[in-house]
Amino acid sequence: MYIMPRAENPTMYNPQLQEALEGVKKGVQGEREDELFYEYLISVAPTGEEKEIIASIRDDERRHNRLFRRIYKDFTGMEVSAGEEETFERPESYLDGIKKALFGELRAVEKYRAIRRGLPMGPYKDILFDIITDELKHSSKYNYLFTLNSSMNVPSMNGSITPDKSKFSPDDWVRYITPLVNRALAEAKEGINPEHLYQEFILSGVLVGLGKTPQEAIEQVEEWEKTGISQLLAKSKMGRGYYY
Repeated sequence: MYIMPRAENPTMYNPQLQEALEGVKKGVQGEREDELFYEYLISVAPTGEEKEIIASIRDDERRHNRLFRRIYKDFTGMEVSAGEEETFERPESYLDGIKKALFGELRAVEKYRAIRRGLPMGPYKDILFDIITDELKHSSKYNYLFTLNSSMNVPSMNGSITPDKSKFSPDDWVRYITPLVNRALAEAKEGINPEHLYQEFILSGVLVGLGKTPQEAIEQVEEWEKTGISQLLAKSKMGRGYYY
């Protein structure tokens, strides 16, 4: 456990320290968006192992935020103020989210190195060294997850990545449809009519079998429902079903 002494006031006139503290503040102010991002990744991760890996990274980041808040208060005597309202932009897919997280960790290493340079010698630099080491460890974990999930994919004619389902094992199929399963479980908790739920996700599964990705499939079904192209889906969502 780190015991961080109160910084002496004269150091507040050090421009490098001021810049470092500004970096600390900006890092902490984005923590709510980070929480939403980790919540999303964990919810769509296809296996328990991957969920545990992402949860361990999230827990490390929470600890980093606590340390950053304490460093800021030790030097300024103030808590980190709330930043602008944070918005969460949902990644296009789990794999895209992992890629975003990977490069985010590498950018964090650069930012934290700059913060470390501006801090005085002693426990504060040691804390930043440990945090930077964690970020490098996180990038390795994300690289493992990215490799694991992209191994089932091949480049298409336009350069995008699409699944090569011809080589799928039964477990590959289970992993592939996990986003649909997770979404169905979430909607079931919201009390959606079971008949509509079965229609929506079985139909999505059929579309996946015809070549659509899970995300494309559920978006297609929702479009049919919202536009009224499928009257039966609209009826079952209202709780009326086929035979009402």
